[in-house]
Amino acid sequence: MRTLTKIIGGLVLLFSMTTAVMATPVDTYEFKTPENQKRGLSLAHELRCPQCQNQNLIDSNSPVARDLRLEVFKMVDEGKGDDEIIEFMTSRYGEFVLYNPKMETKTYILWLGPIGLLLMGLVIGFIFIRKQRISGNVPNEISEEDQRELDTLLKRNIK
Repeated sequence: MRTLTKIIGGLVLLFSMTTAVMATPVDTYEFKTPENQKRGLSLAHELRCPQCQNQNLIDSNSPVARDLRLEVFKMVDEGKGDDEIIEFMTSRYGEFVLYNPKMETKTYILWLGPIGLLLMGLVIGFIFIRKQRISGNVPNEISEEDQRELDTLLKRNIK
């Protein structure tokens, strides 16, 4: 019985240690006002981590994201505007940090590409359907011999 208690205690200790290892660090930044907190979190959700694949600053656990999160929070508390903060981030890390890039000449393909692909798909689909309809309008004629054979087969199945 004593051995069983030691084994169970060891397993509980082992499992508690593994969950501690998997825990992620939590930022404990204290905002000056609840409005600043709301703005800071909103901005951090809109900005992409420069190190991670498609994660925003809030979701990412990378050291770069943690530093940028704190930088954004501090700038919000300093009273800087959203545009100012976004400009700072894009000047430092490029347009990659924006989930919604600005509509500029270099980003036209990002904004208009899906519409172009959709239009191309519609045109190709229209052409394909039209060809099917044109080729489908020609009546399929069968020879007299095949028609007689078909009639005899049908008569056998009906009886």
